[in-house]
Amino acid sequence: MAEDMTIASYLSQGGVLTSPTNVPPRYRAELLKLMATFVDSELAGAAGFADVINEGPGIKERIAAAKIVLEKTDNADRVLKIMGEFGADTARYVTHHPWTQRVERDAELGSTRSEHDMRLAVFNYPLEGWADAVMMNLLMGRAVTVQLSEFAMVSYQPLAEAFRAIAPIEAHHAELALEGATKLKAEGQTEALQASARYWWPRVAESFGKAESAKFESLREIGLRRSTNADLRARWEAEARAVLEQLGVSPD
Repeated sequence: MAEDMTIASYLSQGGVLTSPTNVPPRYRAELLKLMATFVDSELAGAAGFADVINEGPGIKERIAAAKIVLEKTDNADRVLKIMGEFGADTARYVTHHPWTQRVERDAELGSTRSEHDMRLAVFNYPLEGWADAVMMNLLMGRAVTVQLSEFAMVSYQPLAEAFRAIAPIEAHHAELALEGATKLKAEGQTEALQASARYWWPRVAESFGKAESAKFESLREIGLRRSTNADLRARWEAEARAVLEQLGVSPD
């Protein structure tokens, strides 16, 4: 960075930061919010999925589910360590929130966050059985893959590198979900998959936020966003619909 250039100008021109030192207050706040949302969503998602491990119809499915729980927790830890570099009390952080807490199945949260943590609203809903868990993981797995393609380009280099390492792990989770859903279809459970697709589709869609975000431009200027919420959601919808079509399922 040139000596006469402000950090804001540096970031607006595509510059990257590599340590918490001299990070502007607004940048720090937005970066911590991004990290907290990811960490909380991973921990809440892992906690919810852990409850259905033993509902897997076979050993292979239970191993896959247990692996997903382990890897999501590990992904959260990877980003939580970066939060710790910014002063977050990582030990208290993990034990302070009720990660297994869920709302009623028919609650209407929209994009409202939990009063307890920063998890995406979709992770406040309970899973109902194996087919439901597989479909939620399928749709949300595709959403996470799209979102990580955005996060992997953030201007805080250590976080961008962490997200690039996490991306293929999360993509594999979506692949495992498709494998599980394909098996359920072959076993004649298309109707259950259909019901779950209709339930989870609007809730996963809400995880992309409002189509028009007042903060988007300011986040773009500091390198924390590139694509709009609407663009990311449209990409997810196209990819997710294509996957559902393979299963003979519709979100409508």
